[in-house]
Amino acid sequence: MQTFLLVLIILAAIGALVSLIRGIVIFLQTSQKDLEGTGPSVSGMRQNKMMWRRIQFQALAVVLVVLFLMLGRAGGS
Repeated sequence: MQTFLLVLIILAAIGALVSLIRGIVIFLQTSQKDLEGTGPSVSGMRQNKMMWRRIQFQALAVVLVVLFLMLGRAGGS
């Protein structure tokens, strides 16, 4: 079970990293036209989506680490 949780933790961390990189790439592709428009731009919406996805992956990784530690403590007693 611990091995399975460790694999899930690694996958969640990779997901957070990929979301972070995609968000940075979208940010770097933002044009002057996107900044001058009125209302939210497509680029801004995509950046926000990637930020939320990264937060979700990080939260999942934290929950999995807590489960991993709880199982390790229960198994060691």
